[in-house]
Order: sequence, then structure tokens, then C-alpha cells
Amino acid sequence: MSQETRREFLRTTALGLVATAATGTKVWGANGKELASEPSRRDEFRDIVPWVTSDQKRHSRADAVRWQAASGSAASSEILLSPDKEFQEILGFGAAFTEAACFTFGQLAAQPREQLMNELFHPSEMGLNVCRTCIGASDYSLKPYSYDEGEPDPELKRFSIDNDREYIIPALRAARKANPDLFLFSSPWSPPGWMKSGGSMLGGSMRKRYMPAYAQYFLKFLQAYESAGVPVQAVTVQNEVDTDQDARMPACIWPQEFEMEFVREHLGPLLERSGAKTKIWILDHNYNLWGRAIAELDDPEVRKYSNAVAWHAYVGKPEMIEKVHEADPTAEMHWTEGGPDISNSDYANDWAKWGITFTGALRHWCQSLTGWNLALDEQGRPNIGPFPCGGLVTIHSQTKEITRSGQYLALAHFARSVRRGARRFQSESAVSALDHVAFENPDGTRALLVTNSGPAQTTTIRMGKMTAAVSLEKNSVTTLAW
Repeated sequence: MSQETRREFLRTTALGLVATAATGTKVWGANGKELASEPSRRDEFRDIVPWVTSDQKRHSRADAVRWQAASGSAASSEILLSPDKEFQEILGFGAAFTEAACFTFGQLAAQPREQLMNELFHPSEMGLNVCRTCIGASDYSLKPYSYDEGEPDPELKRFSIDNDREYIIPALRAARKANPDLFLFSSPWSPPGWMKSGGSMLGGSMRKRYMPAYAQYFLKFLQAYESAGVPVQAVTVQNEVDTDQDARMPACIWPQEFEMEFVREHLGPLLERSGAKTKIWILDHNYNLWGRAIAELDDPEVRKYSNAVAWHAYVGKPEMIEKVHEADPTAEMHWTEGGPDISNSDYANDWAKWGITFTGALRHWCQSLTGWNLALDEQGRPNIGPFPCGGLVTIHSQTKEITRSGQYLALAHFARSVRRGARRFQSESAVSALDHVAFENPDGTRALLVTNSGPAQTTTIRMGKMTAAVSLEKNSVTTLAW
């Protein structure tokens, strides 16, 4: 979606508010300027502005849809909206600044790189604002590395983030310049090899005797990144705690009792003593590990230092998050990894698949969505691991042409219409072919996102005593904004 089109969307929404404003509370735009006063009747009905991604369209504006007075009782095929029934608050959307992604950004000339960063991060554009970094190497790095290489060094005298200064930190600074509200969380794929059984970053498990040193390693990382101008707001203990990936890439197994001990006896107390405000998110792995998440949060000393679970969608279903929410309704949930396969023929047009994935996570309490690599080349590289991932965008290694994935197009619907601080509200339907989720933004604007993975159809949305008939193209993601 072009900058001009994006601005038109914001202008249209703003004018809709101004045109019907009455005395009441103030409404603020994305730029922080007062737009108008919110009507005292919060459910005054304005035209719905649809934005559509389909086989023929790429986040394109469609004709406005009028609300009409409802007649009769609600039909089972309608999507019923209940704004008074609110759920979780939204933190935001984004993807990962792996070293590979930052290297790929660095292959662009200055002007197209700045344009792409503006497109991805500026609040008037896609506005990505929750992104991930790696603490040391991941499988999408130029080489395996930690911040303290060599023989055992419990005092961390060699600690240095110099490796990250070439590509990663410049990319993070550019993103934060475009969007000062960027929220960063960071995950290690492996501790330094000398802290592990086997002595390598590739596979193996953590040695308990090095836990105090590893907590200091986290603190030094946080302090170094803050000094570099890119503070980190949250960390996870380990990316994918339940696998060492058969030693094919930087990875480390963390048994449940190890993660609990590390949080309650080492990392949590150390961050507290240091005055760091950085949050700790546990698990950082698949839905099917919901039982482990409950057990960890059930420990009062763990819960003292961590109130959030990070989820991946590779195994299990998002409904499993409900079990954790029921056990601890105040715990936060975040969806922290998932990316396209560059070898798949539908890499560029699988937006409906990602629309369903994102909707499932959001309907089950996740407050943020963070995809995997922000950018890779046409072969899914650089890549030192075994998996053929693609980037949110692809930057061709020779031509430097930028193409956008189906995941990018799906994520654009959420990132462009749902603001930080928005609240999910109830949307219900008996139509199984439609996946939908609804939000109210802090400025009072609302958005219903509908993924139609089947043939073209018309559906009706109902809110209170008003309805609107909406046409949904086949294989589409549609944002309905009002």
C-alpha cells in the first residue's frame, strides 16, 4: 500500500470523526493531534470503509458500506459485534531483526533502504511497533556467535556486543527513528558454548553452575543495547525451550525446572536489584506446551518476576492458550514467531493462511504478533540453519528488487488498523468459513478483520440495532473500519 493510499485511509477515518463530532471527550489522531470531540453517543453509526487483499487487490480501498436499521432477529450467518464485551489490550505488531534480516537491509542503497524502513515502521505507514532481536546468533545469522566466545569466563571479562554494531544496531536505530514507540523484546538461541554441556552453541543444554553468570550476561546485553540507543523492553529466557534442533543450529534445551530456577533465583532478582524495567517472558515455544506454562506461572516466585508467556504456532492450536488464561487470567500472552517458507509456491499470496493464524492468536488472548525474519533474499538467506524460511519481505540479492510476502499483506491489515492500546471486543458467527476478530482503538475508531479462505460471499455484520451487508472476495483478508 502506497504512502498516499495510507494517508487517504487516515484522512478518511479522521474526517468521519470530525463530520459527526459532538460535545464529549477528545479524540486524538495517530500523529498526536486532536482531531475532534468524540460524540457523546459512542455508537453513532458511520460508514464502513473496507480495505481488501485478494487475488485481484493488495490492501486496496473498496466502496464504503452503509449501516442500515436491522429488521428481525439475528441470523446464524451474521457476525454479531458486542463492543461492550472487551478482552485483552493490544501491544502491537512486527517481526524479527535477525542478523540475517539486518544484513539484508544493509544491501540496499541508502534511499531505498530508508524508504523501506519508513514503509515498515513509520506510524503513517505500516507502523510496525513490536519487534524481536536475537541475543547472539540464531539460525538466521552470518555465523554462530555469542557475546563471550572462548574458554570459560564466569566473570564475563570478554563480554562484547561489537558483532552487532555492523548490521543489527544500525537497523534498529533506523527503525526507532521511524517509530519512536518501537517495543523490542530479545531472545537467545543459545548461551555461550562454554556454559553448556558439549561446549558448543549448536545443541546441548544449559549447565546450572553457570546460571549466575548467564543472568549477568543478560544484564550486560541490556545495558549495552541501551547505551547503543536501542533499549530492550522484554526478554525471553530461551527461544524454543523444548528442543536442541539436533545440534544443527544455535539451540539449547531448557528443562522446565531449569527455566523456573533461572527466573526466580537469578535473572529476576538481578534485574530487580539493577533497577531494570525489562520484562521477562517465559516459554517462547509452541502452543502444545500450555501445561508447562501453567506450572511455571503457578510458582509464586516465578510469577513474582514474570507475568507473560511467549507462544509459537508450529505445534498445537491457539485454543490451548485458553487453558493458561483460565489458570491465570492476569498473565499476558504474546505470539512471538512464525514465518513463511521461501520454497512454497504460495509465498507471495498465502495471506488467507496468515490471516487465520493471526486471528486465532488474537482471539485467544495474544496482545502482540511478531513474525520471523523482517527481510531475507530470494533464497531465504543468510541462513546457517536447516529451515527454508522466507522474509516478511524479500530483497533480491542481485537486482535489489523488493517483493512482499503473503504474510506481509496479512499483517498489514492488522498493523495498519489496530493501534497500541486497542481492545479486542466480542465478535461471534456460526459461519465456519470466516475467521474474524474485532477491535476498538483508543481514539474510538473500530475495525473488524475478516479472513475468507473460501469462495466469494456476502455476509452481514450486526451491532446493536444496526446491520451492514459486506461483500467478501474469495481467498481474501478484509478490514472493515469505521
